[in-house]
Amino acid sequence: MSRPPRSPHVVRVPALGLAVLCTSMIGACAIAIAAGAGIAAGTGGALQIGRPAPDFIATDSKGSSLTLSQYRGKSVVLEWTNADCPYTRKHYSSGNMQSIQALAQKNGVVWLTVISSAPGKQGYVNGPAADALTQSRGAVPTAVLLDSSGTIARQYGAKTTPHMFVIDKNGTLQYMGGIDSIATADVGDIPNAEPYLKEAMLAVAQGNPVAHAVTRPYGCSVKY
Repeated sequence: MSRPPRSPHVVRVPALGLAVLCTSMIGACAIAIAAGAGIAAGTGGALQIGRPAPDFIATDSKGSSLTLSQYRGKSVVLEWTNADCPYTRKHYSSGNMQSIQALAQKNGVVWLTVISSAPGKQGYVNGPAADALTQSRGAVPTAVLLDSSGTIARQYGAKTTPHMFVIDKNGTLQYMGGIDSIATADVGDIPNAEPYLKEAMLAVAQGNPVAHAVTRPYGCSVKY
């Protein structure tokens, strides 16, 4: 008698503060940061909700340099992405990510898409390729940042693609975690998920408290 297929499951490792989501259907594992105490792993405990978000200098896909601090006075979303990751594709092929980007634009929110894949690793692109991706996907970020050294990703403890952060107009971190509440690569789950990022982004843009300030991100690991 054949064994039934395994369903997705979560294995928690409390000692490490991590959760590993293994989805047998697509043969991928998503490493997610546990949402305890509002501290992001990999940042030395420095990245906390209600504290200043780390400033950075980055080169965008057009070859221009920019900093986080130049957007002081506006809310900012940071989105870690990898076009080859099935979890990222879930939100772009469905138009979900683009719709949130458009909503950000409508509300005066700066959206910075960050690509931290190292050369030779999954998801790595140069500037022209990043721009081609933006155009082909109908995406509308304010800018696409090229972080092939992983410097910015390590500053923020970014672990997955996608991994989302929301910073208020004063440069204070107000949200970090997943785009929504259902950790699968299935497009059909989007309508049933709580849209954590969208809720947090709108709350911050309107000067309101964020209901779920820290959630568990899910996706492919960032390819340092």
